[in-house]
Amino acid sequence: MKNKFYVTTPIYYVNDKPHIGHTYTTVAADVLSRYHKLIGDETFFLTGTDEHGAKVAEKAAKEGKDPQVFTDDIAAQFKNAWRELNIDNDNFLRTTDKAHMEAVQNALRIIFDNGDIYKGSYTGLYCRGCEQYKNEKDLIDGKCPDHGIVPEKMSEESYMFRLSKYADNLLQQIEKDKFMIRPKERRNEVINFYKNEGLNDISFSRKNVAWGITIPWDRSHTAYVWADAFLNYLTGLGWAGEASLRGDVKRFFPPDIQLMSKDILRVHATIWPAMLLSLGLPLPKSIFVHGYFLIDGQKMSKSIGNVIAPEDLVNRYGVDATRYLLMSATTFGQDGDISWNKFDEKYNADLANGIGNLVARVSNLIERNDFKYDFKNKTDLGLANDFNYHMGMNRLNVALENLWRRLKAVDEYLSEQAPWKIDDQDKKRKILHNAGQDIFNVAYLLRPFLPATAEKIIKQFSAGRIKKGEPLFPRLA
Repeated sequence: MKNKFYVTTPIYYVNDKPHIGHTYTTVAADVLSRYHKLIGDETFFLTGTDEHGAKVAEKAAKEGKDPQVFTDDIAAQFKNAWRELNIDNDNFLRTTDKAHMEAVQNALRIIFDNGDIYKGSYTGLYCRGCEQYKNEKDLIDGKCPDHGIVPEKMSEESYMFRLSKYADNLLQQIEKDKFMIRPKERRNEVINFYKNEGLNDISFSRKNVAWGITIPWDRSHTAYVWADAFLNYLTGLGWAGEASLRGDVKRFFPPDIQLMSKDILRVHATIWPAMLLSLGLPLPKSIFVHGYFLIDGQKMSKSIGNVIAPEDLVNRYGVDATRYLLMSATTFGQDGDISWNKFDEKYNADLANGIGNLVARVSNLIERNDFKYDFKNKTDLGLANDFNYHMGMNRLNVALENLWRRLKAVDEYLSEQAPWKIDDQDKKRKILHNAGQDIFNVAYLLRPFLPATAEKIIKQFSAGRIKKGEPLFPRLA
């Protein structure tokens, strides 16, 4: 029986078009999904868009558009961006999909019938940017740290979710790593939140927000955006809001890894698993939190004008180079400081002068000497075992670094052996065979990261009569 692997990205909020942060998460999920497919796992990769809530309605109104028209446009931009980046997702879930909305209503009914939703009122500091209530201690100089705006004091009638009921159970599962949160500093952060602040019941509906999913037993309320959004991880598999799981839902749920940035960790480590417990469903196996990108030391901001869109990267570097630059930019799980200059330098050093130059150099020498090789995947256990270990630990950047270390070793081997100076054809043939086999082995492992480039190299080096071909990565001027 095959192992299964279910990976999710957050569903991205459609208040604006995709940027480099969304791109980083999605490429990482694609790399993990492709890797697990290649090792024979039955794999499902889900992404999508989060389209309800007051913020979306306000943005649509500001642009003079109906909310559905507005969300259709932004969702299409996300789909196009992922298509351009060769993202091989199995489903793209929109929370405005009819099936999703019906499933959310069914799920809320189950939670309500279980006694975990009750009518009350909520008073607190509400950040419109986060669409979350904030504690005073979360604020910096009285402002939301993520959006730089002063939350407004809000009091409203609301259906409340008994989040507090599940605090002890969830803390125990997190501490025992049954519900794993990584990196460990993020796990510790969540545990400290549970122990120091605890879980309070939260608002699960809004009375005066029309752009949302209607609460099935009270049409004057719509579902709070998180209650709606989290269920995508089930509905994206085809779940219709039943108490029992079947089909793809039974085959793939729960997620093996849920990728996200740290700004949404807390709600994913509290509200989402508590909803699953209320529904009687298993918790995710793991959450992995990657860091933020700073652009030249500054937080990305439209007002500063330093937002990088995926199409900007693809237009400058191409698809596979963009994937490489993102996955190698920083330690996966930590913040990173990037810039166009850093990307340019890394592109030229690692891609144009690195793998691109090495492939051209070796294939040219083989062609000039009219040697014939039919390279196949002859597993280099040391290389493959290291790669598999780091991929299994979600050390994506380290897995790449090891492959590039091998490429550098091949380059040094060629310079030391200098086959162009050797007259002994058998010796020359062996040197170029060793170099070509190493390149082939690296390309074979590189497929999750640079799928098109890896396949080009594999095809080029298994052709029998090997030719130099076009440059893989032309140097940037």
